[in-house]
Amino acid sequence: MQSVRARLSAPFAAAWGTVDERELLLVSLEDSEGNVGFGEAAPLPAYDGAGVEDVREALERYRGVLAPAVDGARADLLAACAAESGLAESLAAIDLALWDLEGRRRRQPLWKLLGAPAAPEVVVNATVSAEEPTEAAAQVGSARAAGFACAKVKVAVGDDAARLAAVRATGGDEMAIRVDANGGWSVEQAVEALGTLQRFGLELCEEPVHGVEAVARVAPCSAVSIAVDETAGAPGVFERRVCDAVCLKVARCGGVSGVLAAAAAARSVGYRVYLASTLDGPLGIAAALHAAALVAPELPCGLATLGAFADRPEVLVPRSGRMSPAPGPGLGDALVRWYH
Repeated sequence: MQSVRARLSAPFAAAWGTVDERELLLVSLEDSEGNVGFGEAAPLPAYDGAGVEDVREALERYRGVLAPAVDGARADLLAACAAESGLAESLAAIDLALWDLEGRRRRQPLWKLLGAPAAPEVVVNATVSAEEPTEAAAQVGSARAAGFACAKVKVAVGDDAARLAAVRATGGDEMAIRVDANGGWSVEQAVEALGTLQRFGLELCEEPVHGVEAVARVAPCSAVSIAVDETAGAPGVFERRVCDAVCLKVARCGGVSGVLAAAAAARSVGYRVYLASTLDGPLGIAAALHAAALVAPELPCGLATLGAFADRPEVLVPRSGRMSPAPGPGLGDALVRWYH
């Protein structure tokens, strides 16, 4: 297990706080034949409440399960780890490493292990991290020039109307604009804010409020389509459809296996589904791209975030607003070098 500190090119602001550096945990599993699989834990305490030390402690507990049995069946090993600690971010790291290891044993990419007929090509959105309107507009201009058709803008921070006005003016009528409040509003604030901001032609609003019941109160009163993000992990969220869409993340779902299960549960009650990352490293992004082969997202996915990091090799680069997994077995070749 290796701790990796990855600096962002610029501060990333959201309703839950500002991040200028990510600490990720790189894990590796080696089988008896010398094959090595890699996974990543990507906790973000301000966002999901899981701290790096919590994740590290859970991963240490998994050693006793994995060390004598790493050649065993992937599902059995993951279940044994979950019995030791159910912390999603820790399980995600092991799930990714086990899938990567299986792919390298069988010399197949993960999308093929999952039963997909071809490598996915995933439509992705650009993420606007700037709070100041002029800078936000500049980021959208760059995204539009790079071929993105959808941009996500943080709200519930600063002057949302001025930021969105600048973004819409630069993005033009053809660009879809998605906003993300990260639960920064109350029910009343969300209804009022979205009533005001709808004039900018918003595609949807992610997580206007936290909690299943709060979202269920906002959604029918909003002229803007609503998606759950953080609330996607809340008990009862898939018992009924409380809004239009759900955003699923590898780290929050416990890995690829968890994303696939959550997507099936979401679809069973009528949600549209898409995938995203919370400033994950390339192993987490790659895992989501492979999972997309089965999930088949209905909306652009928030996976084009590796460009936010400074001084890191370019991997999984979006092309004209689309991304595909890296070639090679497992999660893909040349990803681990990013962490060193």
